[in-house]
Formats: sequence, structure tokens, C-alpha cells
Amino acid sequence: MTSLTITSGRPFRGTTNVPGDKSLTHRAIILTALAEGTSTIAGYCQGEDCLNTMRAFQGLGIPITQTPTELTVCGKGFWGLSEPTGPIDCGNSGTGIRLLTGLLAGQDFFSILTGDESIRRRPMGRVVKPLREMGAVIGGRKGGELAPLAITGAGLHAIEYSSPVASAQIKSSLLLAGLFAQGQTRYKEPRLSRDHTERMFQFFGIPLAK
Repeated sequence: MTSLTITSGRPFRGTTNVPGDKSLTHRAIILTALAEGTSTIAGYCQGEDCLNTMRAFQGLGIPITQTPTELTVCGKGFWGLSEPTGPIDCGNSGTGIRLLTGLLAGQDFFSILTGDESIRRRPMGRVVKPLREMGAVIGGRKGGELAPLAITGAGLHAIEYSSPVASAQIKSSLLLAGLFAQGQTRYKEPRLSRDHTERMFQFFGIPLAK
């Protein structure tokens, strides 16, 4: 048997930059696009998933400029998005397509969300079903179970939804739809999922009670 002997040395000293978080970057782009005025997202995740979300909002009429360290988003308010001229490609991002489905369900225009081959095999019914309960008009392959999803913006109403699974994506999709729904949207889950969206809502001053 080979043995290793490890002798302690001097402590590490220095400074490192932690890469930007993907989940937070998605949500920061979405909420700054819905805010009024110009916002800066510093230290964002430069992964392709987040860049596809950035491109999606550019396609929805939101000016976004990019540098290696910052995104500058010129938000136009809750009703400032505009109808895209073609399908929105979410690439390989399940977070991107599911959150955008909730957001676009309450808009007053038509949109199509798609992604790569992997995303087109991912289940979308878990967000489509409760969104339809809110009044969303969503079509798609296999009755809306699979992307591409065709979303005809409609007036939404609040619901109380008990999710069978703990999922930050489902929760975030319904919370975003709830911003455009009449009434108070209530969401329950069997155990606490990641609370990125709730924290971001509070940061942006959006009323939220846990």
C-alpha cells in the first residue's frame, strides 16, 4: 500500500474573486428589466445560460450593455417589455425558460420560448399547469409538456398553489406571474427550496410575506 505523508507549510495568503452566481444573475436581469431606470449588475455570471437570458430581454426591447465585469440594464417598468420579432432561444437553461414562461404569461403580447435539444426534452408541464390555472394561455408540444412553448399574453388572476415538489424554478415562475395577476398569489411547497427570488423581491421592494 502506498502511503502519503503531508507536512504542513505556510498558510495561504492572498485575494480571490468568487465567480458570479448563475441563479442570482438570471433573476437580477429579469428584475432590473422590470424596474424603472438604469441598473448595474456587477460581478455577474458570464455563463451561456445567463447570457441567453440577457439576449432574451434584449429581444424583448430592453437595452442591455455588457462588459467583462458589469451588465447595464435600462429597465422600462412592469409593462415596458415589447413583443419579440421571433422565438426566444433560452439555449440550455431550464431556469431561463421556466422563469420567462411565468413572466411572459402575464404580458399583453405573443411570444415563443424554445431552447436546445436538451431543453426541448425537459418537462415544462410543472410550470404550465399552475400558470394555466392563473388564466395563462400557453400552447406547446404534448399539450404544453414540452417546448417550444407559445404564450399568448392574458390577464391573470391569483391562485393558491401547493406544489407537489420543492422547486425554486416552479416557485419563481409563479411569483413572477403573480406580479401581473389580480389578487394575492400564494405558494406552498413541501419543504423550503432555494429562496433567491424571494430575497431579490425584497431587495427591489416588492411586497412579499413568508
